[in-house]
Amino acid sequence: MSDTPLYYKTITEVAELLSSKKLSPVELTTIMLERIEQHDGRLKSYATVTAEHAMTAAQQAEQEITTGNYRGLLHGVPIGVKDLCFTEGVRTMGGAKVLQNHVPEYDSTVVKKLYESGAVLLGKLNLTEGAMGGYHPEFDIPINPWNPDRWTGSSSSGSGVATAAGLCSGSIGSDTGGSIRFPSAACGIVGIKPTWGRVSRYGVFALAESMDHVGPMTRSVADAGIMLAAIAGFDANDPTSLPNPVPAMLDGIDKGVKGVRIGFDENYATKDVDTELAEAVCAGVKVLEELGAEIVEVQLPDMDEYVLAWPTICSAEAVAAHAATYPSQWDAYGPWFQGWLDMGAKVTGAKYAEANNLRAECTGHLRRVFQDIDVLVCPSMSAPPHVVTPELLYGPKETRAARFQRFTAPFDYNGAPTLSVPCGMNSKRLPLSIQFVGKHLSEPLLCQVGHAYESATSWHNMHPDI
Repeated sequence: MSDTPLYYKTITEVAELLSSKKLSPVELTTIMLERIEQHDGRLKSYATVTAEHAMTAAQQAEQEITTGNYRGLLHGVPIGVKDLCFTEGVRTMGGAKVLQNHVPEYDSTVVKKLYESGAVLLGKLNLTEGAMGGYHPEFDIPINPWNPDRWTGSSSSGSGVATAAGLCSGSIGSDTGGSIRFPSAACGIVGIKPTWGRVSRYGVFALAESMDHVGPMTRSVADAGIMLAAIAGFDANDPTSLPNPVPAMLDGIDKGVKGVRIGFDENYATKDVDTELAEAVCAGVKVLEELGAEIVEVQLPDMDEYVLAWPTICSAEAVAAHAATYPSQWDAYGPWFQGWLDMGAKVTGAKYAEANNLRAECTGHLRRVFQDIDVLVCPSMSAPPHVVTPELLYGPKETRAARFQRFTAPFDYNGAPTLSVPCGMNSKRLPLSIQFVGKHLSEPLLCQVGHAYESATSWHNMHPDI
């Protein structure tokens, strides 16, 4: 721990230093802002850096901690937020030129809860246009700190880059078809996609409301649990938020996995999957077995058939989400998202119903798979981060093989919680990621399993050389 630079220390580590007054929030925030100034001109993770706001918050946190008013593990910790989440007085653009002058008059519930926890907001993080697949040509594209030619994971890319590169202690992302898991995997960090409704979406720009999730992206499993506990809970402003009490995510995190029933479908996890990634995931299963988990052989259906319904549902719901500006301001959108909205506008009610029926069928299959297991294990995505091209980044919208979302979309369909954790490096020194999927509201168990795996391996301690 002592050899780790402050900007790479986990939230758990800096919280100990902050609460014991061995480190001041002002000192830590200053270090983070200086690091952003030094490196983000190249990495482009931030859309807006709120330096003055951050220093004011850090000074307040320092005063509170000094006088004994310690709020908890996020007090004084510098955090970045995906630029989908409304922040009062700070522009919130959603990666879209059509929203480039949008300055909210109120905070999203997620941002409000972070403030209440005492977190310090460093700024708003870049993303793809509308949180879909491509970027607007006039907006910055985050650069993967492991390799500048490789994909950063699409939508929550700024969150992945900033967290991996030590430009914040943790961040907020969102996931509709994989956008917490893809950047977590591509950038070698931890990400939790919570149970749908566990975190309020009030004040968060929508992509497809029936599948949108908001969650934390961090450098350790415990950190993800800390952030999730802070932002979760029922919100009267979001009727879809769940009324269930928020558990202490870290209670029992050290209990290990002895007796936990972990389902594994080797065919699902390895077929048409990059060889080195498949081997790393299988090795991860072996680690869990050696730790005492009961590995249960399960059989999933061919998910690719069901994944094909995702673009129909998502694009149609995206048209509804952008009704105020599409098609009236069509020219302001970039080619990628233009194509996505145009596709959604052509979806008929019958086609949407057909796709939604496939979604329900997929959810039914998964419900049966989980009858005899506690957690499912699989990759976070089907390959290491791929090489990017201007066409992939800017459009026109490309058609991806169904296997691209085989490990993500089904769990956006059913709203089950997932946890992505680094599980290796391939021969080209690109990060690999394993995914744990739980039953609804089982985030504490996912943290328990992920922490056990993390404690038995060292992949989460690797950082890019920037």
